Amino acid sequence: MRSNEDAAGFSALSRFTIANGMQREVKEAFRQRPHLVDGAPGFVRMEVLSPLEQPEEIWLLTFWTDRASFENWHHSHLYRDSHRGIPRGLKLVPGRTELLRFEHVCS
Repeated sequence: MRSNEDAAGFSALSRFTIANGMQREVKEAFRQRPHLVDGAPGFVRMEVLSPLEQPEEIWLLTFWTDRASFENWHHSHLYRDSHRGIPRGLKLVPGRTELLRFEHVCS
């Protein structure tokens, strides 16, 4: 029997760099996030990471059963709604925001 994590066949990494020192506020916003993605079809789990050597970077790693589920969510109103908790005044480093898509091989 496969665990829920084993069901992930696709992962997406969204990475951005905070330009104006609001790391604490952004990290707290993620801790208090409304979990809108949690009920999306095909969603498995999400990890929010920040490299110790570059605390101004935030990495969002999401796991999905398949790419289509991610793409459907990424273009949905729930995706846009999930960004309402972004702290006011947040500025990102231009050119340091990216979205990478992965085949999830195993955990």
